[in-house]
Amino acid sequence: MNYSGTRIARSSPPACNDAWNGKNASPERKGVQENGAGSDKSLPIITVDIADIPGGGQLHLLQCGTEFSIQFGDDELMGSRDHESEKALARLTQERLVQRDGNILIGGLGMGFTLGAALDAWSQSATITVAELVPKIISWANGPLMHLFGANLTDPRVRIQLADVFDVIAHERDRFDAILLDVDNGPDGFIRKSNDRLYSTDGLEMAYAALKPGGLLSIWSAYSDDAFAERLEQAGFCLDEILLPAFSGSAERWHNIWFAAKAGA
Repeated sequence: MNYSGTRIARSSPPACNDAWNGKNASPERKGVQENGAGSDKSLPIITVDIADIPGGGQLHLLQCGTEFSIQFGDDELMGSRDHESEKALARLTQERLVQRDGNILIGGLGMGFTLGAALDAWSQSATITVAELVPKIISWANGPLMHLFGANLTDPRVRIQLADVFDVIAHERDRFDAILLDVDNGPDGFIRKSNDRLYSTDGLEMAYAALKPGGLLSIWSAYSDDAFAERLEQAGFCLDEILLPAFSGSAERWHNIWFAAKAGA
């Protein structure tokens, strides 16, 4: 499937779906009509908090009923309702590895779904480092989104590192058994233009060097990108790409995960 150049946001099915479509609410409440013909019900959108992104830009944490959304401009980066593909990023990575222990790096904390799935997938002897660039994302995990994280942040296997995941990768050699990236909505610098370096040939070669022989680089995306797949192969990876439904029951919208394996082991 060729990438057409149209950005696809993560998908939240009914009742808050319209709420996440570019309607960043002010601190006072806004009414949003629920999906459904003839519906006169209204759910409020609440701006819970706003986070400054290092280097410029802002993230909005929105709440609609019991659901939460992290938005950048008009695009949803993460929603609390449907997150199966984010969990699959961790689960399917571990299934492709021989061992259930090892050293794992996750790029981006988000709402913690990939982290939670990683803790379920890997053994008690594993070490899981999460590199998160935005300080308030970590604050939200310990505050308004605490119910989504449970005790995961206090799990002894977990290390939260306030850092750009690119810098973490660039300073390591043969360290990680797996690197899981869910930093942008796909393999381009959406949140920060400087994130382009993660997905460049040079950045992918750094990720290759940071992995142990036989390690996996796994990248979540809301869309396919043939040029990116070619860069992964040019960096030396053996590549597998899968499609998953964008949300439960979806038959038309899909998310992508690339599993890029380093030779060896």
